[in-house]
Parts: sequence; structure tokens; C-alpha cells
Amino acid sequence: DDLMQIGSIGLVRAIQKFDTGYDVKFSTYAVPMIMGEIKRYLRDNGAIKVSRSLKETAYKAMKAGEDIKNRLGREATLEEISQEIGVEIDDIIMSLDSVKAPMSLDEAMYDDNSKTTILESLEDSKEAVENVIDRIMLKQMLSKLPVRDRQIIVLRYFYDKTQSEVARSLNISQVQVSRLENKILKMLKQDIC
Repeated sequence: DDLMQIGSIGLVRAIQKFDTGYDVKFSTYAVPMIMGEIKRYLRDNGAIKVSRSLKETAYKAMKAGEDIKNRLGREATLEEISQEIGVEIDDIIMSLDSVKAPMSLDEAMYDDNSKTTILESLEDSKEAVENVIDRIMLKQMLSKLPVRDRQIIVLRYFYDKTQSEVARSLNISQVQVSRLENKILKMLKQDIC
């Protein structure tokens, strides 16, 4: 969340300071400003910090998932984990995301012998600014959705779950997931246009 906000600040500053008289594309001007804001934030604030309560929730969720899997002989659904530990599904998803090890922007981009880093590939990409803008817009749009609608989109498109898997996680039918997903996507498309 903090990095998205920092990226947003860089984007806003780039928009405010961009002069159409410059003989460059906006993306060429904005990417270094956004990256500069992110680098400054990371430099000033150190490593990304995750709250103890978020970590504890993630570990409780992982343990509950393992316990349920051992009891039932199948993967636990988010709904089952939520009921077992008494935490909302959104909070479980966020906590599990928070304990994933971050990647360094200085890591090699490819496994071959090239020395191109992830950061260099982002800086070289003309699409980097568009991706940042798209992510900011998507995050704002998703935050406006009701909880269940947001869960459907997050599980389907960020966790690559099938409609059946989403249905089991949310304790609804696959047909309901399909109908809701179509409705949500149409609404999101209208908001974009």
C-alpha cells in the first residue's frame, strides 16, 4: 500500500511538472520521477515492514490450512480457514500476501548470463508507467466493490482460481460466481470508459 501511494505521489508530481513543450513522451518523463519517489521512500524508510499482527494472522491461517488438510484430506477453503481462526477472508488474503519474501529490484531479470536487473528492465520499459497507472486505477476500482465482489475478482484474477474453487472458498455455487463475475467485469468496464 505504501509503495502504491508513493508511486501515486510520483505520478501526480510528474503530471504537475510535465511540460508539453518538452520533446518527449509523458512516460519517458514520468518513469524516472516515479522510480525516484519509490527509491527515496525505500532509502528513507528502510526495508518493507509487516506488522506483527499481520504476520501472526498469516501463520495462524497457514497452520489452520494444514490442520484442515490433514483432517479432511483436501486443501482447505478460505471460508473454512476463516471460520477456524475467526478472521475475515480479506484479512487472511492480505496477511498471506504480506509474508511472501519480497524480490530485490537488483536481482537478475533472467537466469541466463545477462546482467540486466529487474529495475533496469522496468526503467527500459515504456509500458512501466502505464502499468503503474493501471495498477493504481485497478486498486481504486476494487476498493469500491462490495467485499464479496472484490474477493471474487481477487481470487479469480490475482490467484488464478477457477470459478469452482472460488465458489468453494466463498461457499456459493459456481453458477453464482460466473454470474457475479460477469456483472462485476461489466461494471468495471463501464467505470473505465
